[in-house]
Amino acid sequence: MDYEEALSWIHSIGRFGMNLGLARIEKLLRELGNPHEKLKFLHIGGTNGKGSTASFAASILESSGYRVGLYTSPYLEQFTNRMSINGVDISRERLVELVNRVKPLVETIAANPDYGQPTEFEVVTALALAYFAAESPDIVILEVGLGGRLDATNVVKPLVTAISTISLEHTQVLGNTVQDIALEKAGIIKEGSPVVTQAKDEALSVLEEACRKKNVPLFSFGREFSARKVSGNLNGQLFHYRGIGHTLHNLRISLLGDYQIKNASLALAATELLIEKGFIIPEEAIRNGLAGARWPGRLEIVRRSPLVVIDGAHNAEAFQGLRNALQNTFAYRRLILVLGILGDKALENILEIIVPLADALVITKPNNPRAAEPEDLKKIACKMVNGPVFVEENIPKAVNLAITMARSPDLVLVAGSLYVIGDARLFLKRKSASLPFI
Repeated sequence: MDYEEALSWIHSIGRFGMNLGLARIEKLLRELGNPHEKLKFLHIGGTNGKGSTASFAASILESSGYRVGLYTSPYLEQFTNRMSINGVDISRERLVELVNRVKPLVETIAANPDYGQPTEFEVVTALALAYFAAESPDIVILEVGLGGRLDATNVVKPLVTAISTISLEHTQVLGNTVQDIALEKAGIIKEGSPVVTQAKDEALSVLEEACRKKNVPLFSFGREFSARKVSGNLNGQLFHYRGIGHTLHNLRISLLGDYQIKNASLALAATELLIEKGFIIPEEAIRNGLAGARWPGRLEIVRRSPLVVIDGAHNAEAFQGLRNALQNTFAYRRLILVLGILGDKALENILEIIVPLADALVITKPNNPRAAEPEDLKKIACKMVNGPVFVEENIPKAVNLAITMARSPDLVLVAGSLYVIGDARLFLKRKSASLPFI
């Protein structure tokens, strides 16, 4: 089996759909020798900001001299992005070796009526845990896939748990209210693992009750720890941090958007709790780690003239954060928006947030079976946009069309599903010979 064949097998499992539950992943991990039991974890759940928080935490720990495994989803440009150690993705050869090991186990479990077919995410999670166990990093930062309580990552017993924002998402699976979704997110809370969170209001109340039942402390943004923005421009932001046990001034991050200061603070609070668990994290490592953290595809500037920004906003809360950044961070004459989103999102709500800001709109289609049909989006968007609307399903052609319409004072924004952002980013990188990247 080569790399492409391994990927084809992994993705072929996706045809069986999503089936939340822990029995299959637990069985698969037992067959692999329970690799997760050999590792230490920081477990990160929530609705938005999980990946950025994970990136900040990983960078801080790496700057402190630790070997850090990182598991995130979905990938941005290539599958191997999903699992890395100190910023180096798993090699294609190593992935093939792991698939050859895991594939017969998956087929045996699938044939057993007591378990049934493991899902794609369960298989990928097992691959990642087996990889990390073999490499023995000092800690693994593990991002929840969907929900929490029945997510495949919820087999681990973390040192610390972080839960970012909580808002409506995947309501057909997780529930129709914020409280319902918070209950699912709270399912990753475990005895012995203190919790840090950005959750607010009714979602915070749900987490507070879950922490009381598990007898673990809960540290909430705005209460036990907080941050205040000092300044910001297109090169980054400065902020002050008041933490659980530390106060730090003039911390710098390169990621844009006020919400990234909150994500950085969540990562800081989590690392403070890791210090209590025995990790040595000097202030210099915190500063260097925050400054060096990168999370591609989130308010990422990929060209300066005209300004081209890509952002993987994928739900209403994320698009509101994107709208705020457009109004508070960027200066431009016209906004030319390239938009492609998945059909299982609150389409009209998302379009109402972002489309009225656009002077021209190019609607494209994510390379995913769940993609929203561009013509359906066009029917909704035509009532909201202040300029022409184009449909171009091919993502590179859609990006190219937007760039050809732009002049130096304009902003080209490619937004929506990471399945759009990843393809757009690859296209823009290939065009680097003719486009002056920063």
